[in-house]
Amino acid sequence: MYITNPAGFQNRFLARFLDFIIIFLVTGTLSKLLYGVFYDGDNYYLTDSLGFLYSLLLPIFWYGYTLGKRMAGNRIVRIDGRKVGIGTMVLRDIVAGVVYILTLGIGLIVSAFMVGVREDKRSIHDFIAQTYVTTDPPTS
Repeated sequence: MYITNPAGFQNRFLARFLDFIIIFLVTGTLSKLLYGVFYDGDNYYLTDSLGFLYSLLLPIFWYGYTLGKRMAGNRIVRIDGRKVGIGTMVLRDIVAGVVYILTLGIGLIVSAFMVGVREDKRSIHDFIAQTYVTTDPPTS
């Protein structure tokens, strides 16, 4: 395991915030086109599914980047050096999400402290999926 240039808390928070804004605007616009309102409390399944698929699939096809991560200069990398795949992203997003829900959000708070304090800047979902977030660009 060789971790280089791990992204810190502020960098990861910025990337998450940018992704939130992008997903909010795109799914809100889509909701406006489909349902006539920017966000509709009754018909949110399609737009929420698209936001979920964005964060799950885009890193697989784009070297560990989402749009927000790309703008912040972050990307998700496996610690063994292999490409991030669907199994890795399922572990990182779905399984870790279940862990955070089961711990009533305490796991999420612990993860934030882990990113801020640990030298390798890895959080709980990074340990579950055997990944880390780096500021290094992909090698060709």
